[in-house]
Amino acid sequence: MQLKIMPKKKCLSAGRVPLILFLCQMISALEVPLDLVQPPTITQQSPKDYIIDPRENIVIQCEAKGKPPPSFSWTRNGTHFDIDKDPLVTMKPGSGTLIINIMSEGKAETYEGVYQCTARNERGAAISNNIVVRPSRSPLWTKEKLEPITLQNGQPLVLPCRPPIGLPPAIIFWMDNSFQRLPQSERVSQGLNGDLYFSNVLPEDTREDYICYARFNHTQTIQQKQPISLKVISVDELNDTIAANLSDTEFYGAKSSKERPPTFLTPEGNASRKEELRGNVLSLECIAEGLPTPLIYWIKEDGTLPANRTFYRNFQKTLQIIQVSEADSGNYQCIAKNTLGIIRHTISVTVKAAPYWIMAPRNLVLSPGEDGTLICRANGNPKPRISWLTNGVPTEIAPDDPSRRIDGDTIIFSNVQERSSAVYQCNASNEYGYLLANAFVNVLAELPRILTPANTLYQVIANRPAFLDCAFFGSPLPTIEWFKGAKGSALHEDIYVIHENGTLEIPVAQKDNSGTYTCVARNKLGVAKNEVHLEIKDPTRILKQPEYAVVQRGGRVSFECKVKHDHTLIATVTWLKDNGELPNDERFTVDKDHLVVTDVRDSDGGIYTCVANTTLDEVSASAVLSVVDVPSPPFDLELTDQLDKSVQLSWTPGDDNNSPITKFIIEYEDAMHEAGLWHHQAEVSGTQTTAQLKLSPYVNYSFRVMAENSIGRSLPSEASEQYQTKAAEPDKNPTAVEGLGSEPDNLVITWKPLNGFESNGPGLQYKVSWRQKDGDDEWTSVVVANVSKYIVSGTPTFVPYLIKVQALNVMGFAPEPAVVTGHSGEDLPMVAPGNVRVNVVNSTLAEVHWDPVPLKSIRGRLQGYRIYYWKAQSASQRNRRHLEKKILTFQGSKTHGMLPGLEPFSHYALNVRVVNGKGEGPASPDRAFSTPEGVPSAPSSLKIVNPTLDSLTLEWDPPSRPNGILTEYTLKYQPINSTHELGPLIDLKIPANKTRWTLKNLNFSTRYKFYFYAQTSVGPGSQITEEGVTTVDEGKMAMASRQVDIATQGWFIGLMCAVALLILILLIVCFIRRNKGGKYPVKEKEDAHADPEIQPMKEDDGTFGEYSDAEDHKPLKKGSRTPSDRTVKKEDSDDSLVDYGEGVNGQFNEDGSFIGQYSGKKEKEPAEGNESSEAPSPVNAMNSFV
Repeated sequence: MQLKIMPKKKCLSAGRVPLILFLCQMISALEVPLDLVQPPTITQQSPKDYIIDPRENIVIQCEAKGKPPPSFSWTRNGTHFDIDKDPLVTMKPGSGTLIINIMSEGKAETYEGVYQCTARNERGAAISNNIVVRPSRSPLWTKEKLEPITLQNGQPLVLPCRPPIGLPPAIIFWMDNSFQRLPQSERVSQGLNGDLYFSNVLPEDTREDYICYARFNHTQTIQQKQPISLKVISVDELNDTIAANLSDTEFYGAKSSKERPPTFLTPEGNASRKEELRGNVLSLECIAEGLPTPLIYWIKEDGTLPANRTFYRNFQKTLQIIQVSEADSGNYQCIAKNTLGIIRHTISVTVKAAPYWIMAPRNLVLSPGEDGTLICRANGNPKPRISWLTNGVPTEIAPDDPSRRIDGDTIIFSNVQERSSAVYQCNASNEYGYLLANAFVNVLAELPRILTPANTLYQVIANRPAFLDCAFFGSPLPTIEWFKGAKGSALHEDIYVIHENGTLEIPVAQKDNSGTYTCVARNKLGVAKNEVHLEIKDPTRILKQPEYAVVQRGGRVSFECKVKHDHTLIATVTWLKDNGELPNDERFTVDKDHLVVTDVRDSDGGIYTCVANTTLDEVSASAVLSVVDVPSPPFDLELTDQLDKSVQLSWTPGDDNNSPITKFIIEYEDAMHEAGLWHHQAEVSGTQTTAQLKLSPYVNYSFRVMAENSIGRSLPSEASEQYQTKAAEPDKNPTAVEGLGSEPDNLVITWKPLNGFESNGPGLQYKVSWRQKDGDDEWTSVVVANVSKYIVSGTPTFVPYLIKVQALNVMGFAPEPAVVTGHSGEDLPMVAPGNVRVNVVNSTLAEVHWDPVPLKSIRGRLQGYRIYYWKAQSASQRNRRHLEKKILTFQGSKTHGMLPGLEPFSHYALNVRVVNGKGEGPASPDRAFSTPEGVPSAPSSLKIVNPTLDSLTLEWDPPSRPNGILTEYTLKYQPINSTHELGPLIDLKIPANKTRWTLKNLNFSTRYKFYFYAQTSVGPGSQITEEGVTTVDEGKMAMASRQVDIATQGWFIGLMCAVALLILILLIVCFIRRNKGGKYPVKEKEDAHADPEIQPMKEDDGTFGEYSDAEDHKPLKKGSRTPSDRTVKKEDSDDSLVDYGEGVNGQFNEDGSFIGQYSGKKEKEPAEGNESSEAPSPVNAMNSFV
């Protein structure tokens, strides 16, 4: 079957109003096309209460539509306003909007009044609201002299504002001369009337610039009252001020500032009344004075306050209820309360209502002969009166129309004709306002027409409703039918729904619902058709949703959101945080499927939503990000069960910031002894909120609590109230008691004093007792003040004493203290070590032995023995510089030690001294010894001078450290060819007294490499290397110069190119052979000449080993040297390192074992070549004994 919408066509009687209402609602939903004849409709107008800026032109809006286009006219204050007679007034073309040009001349006050616009055409007249035009006003404050106010501390005060009356009313606020808002609180606040109320004044309220400002927003101006001066003083100061300034000062009471119960400053009395209009904001205010400052509470006597519409302002002194209705009428009670009393004030609230619509009349389109109604229903308090106008004229005096009948708030039309077309106005009014609505009756005979564009394409997501529009018009009202497909198959009511406005609804659209649909509109005058198309798309889905995440502050988190959508649609993915945009922060990055947040902060916690949308649908998925952090501090600390030595502390935990609290840490402050310092008191489980704390006597305690979770520790809580315990005798004695003498005849007794917390009471002192350990003397005692040492004089030298220190205060003694042993002061040792012997181990090492001194002669605690040794000098050397002595100390009772780092071939002297805590004893007689020869250092320099064609002259300086008597020099040299290959090595001995030598019969223009070192009877020293070049033959150089001209000839250039080509071919052949395993030319020479004399020296025996391609083929830099590797062999000495003492560069353990390293001057190292022997360094010497 076909679905149809059929309008009712019969005339209906008044008794059938409900059915008429239904039809009227359906028909009025139709919008008359603008190309059809219709009465005017007001589309835009200025507000009823229109406040204008007097500095700008006045624009009073009135826009309307109709066919034919309407004409406009205006009334002002109820009479016709002839705009043609006023040159300042013009009407906007094609509109009824008035423009009054007051910027060039004229005043806004001249045009103040009540305006109404009428839009009229041949079908009727529509009228606007009464528009009350008033210019805004921002008047100045009246001039007044404000006397300074002097007020006693604690008294109440009201500073009046009384702003000038402006239009609209001003916004009031209080500031100082610097335009800074004055701070407000529960004690000081601004009332709704603009006055500044003080519940009680304090000295900090004293200032000379209390200024009330009035801001008029409409004109963007601010007016200022004269500053008010306030001084808050004590009673004594007030009496002095009265006596001195009685003639010119205003006083506000001289009562005592003691505490008092609350009294209301506003409103006055016990009860008041308040009336408010429906829909407005109800504001109730109560401000009280008192000391201490009262707190304000609100209740509704006969009901509860509406939860979603109630707000507290101004520190709970103002109660606001928004969107107030008649149900909010009743008695409201404000309660002011402080520690001394409570008062109440009842405000009786009545909610009145200006008229408001229940059903406003709507346009009615009828065809000739049809019936219809206009309904105008409004409500208010009091009940509004309904009146009707026809084309702007009261219906009672309008031309009679037999087709209409007025029945209260309803006009009933029967068998209308074209002349019945008109605009009707409904006015609902009471004492609080009015409502005006225009509704036309348009009588037309019109063929059906479909207003929806033809071939409209609708795209719908599968499994969702599909709505296909068929906006239509016709008179009489057409019926609507829908068909699907080219064959016109009818749509069945069990699957489809056709709405009254012609829309076809498919409740659950499927893929097979895609296709072409035809809408058909019919009335008795004709038929209209329209085709639309429907496409069903796959829904967008989120395949992978973001998941809940817990991240530590500073970490990284990634949310994934994988989306699938219809391939014919374009999907966009947007990320939201807490339903808003992501922060504009580079830490947030979004790619195709992920949102990544780095360096996570506390503020990043919240709900993250992935929104995937196309032009047709939108899906979203959310996940919570929890940013864990240290807990918030605990609060509300309270002390209970207060006893002499214990107290119970309780607290309220702060926010755990998404990580459970594991424990609470309690700290205390002793305000009496260590104010500002906090100490650890106790720790309790994170599930506890109380702790029983042990206390010490005579402490003024304050406590604070910190919470700790897996992330860290919170900030400390606010400190608790203070709690002071009673005094008691000390329960402990000082610690770290010691007895040491500072002089040979005294005993210095020291201890770590008790701190103030440990004193347990006032008058802390110490009882110091001592006696000789090995004697039968009685204890000697003395009581001293709160100090940390006591000196006993006249004691024997280094005698053991028994010592004890006991604490006491005014309440008594501490428990018996422990006894410790100390010693009186030490004196310098009296005897030098005897029988000092020296055994020279090698050229750099000597062993020293001595006999120990008697214990009694030490006169103190033995620290060890100290050896002073120095190099003997001639008389001339002593004159040139001071004697340089070296020191080695051997810990404990050791009687021998090793002296490392000696210079070979040198004369030394030494002595030994015993050491105690006081210092050194006398020195033993000096013992002389000498070291044997060693190998020399390298020659100080080597230079090549006077090169000729076949000779080179070498000059050198002897070794800086010969370490013996030089026997000879050894010079080895070999040529280096152009490919850096080394030739045969030549060995030459030179007498030790020479510093210059000339080599002859050398090859011209040849580079030579020289190896040069000195020798003693012990062996060769370190070598120094150098390179030199013989000069070039000048005759050959001149011949080469003359041949330069040949090189410019063409035939010579060609010849050289051919030679270059042959050389290139030979190089390629050589390269191929080498890749097949051939040897390098240098390597072949080495294989052929395996003579050890021309090889570099080996490390072990000083001979030359295999030559290194990577290093030794390169010419050495000038002045380079080769280091020696000759060291003292292990078998040369069997002494252990434990025999070495501690000197400038060495240390010994307590048993005298050597733990350091003695270092000598380091020789220069050569750039290349192997090493020859050199004087052993101290490091090498010590290594040899490992």
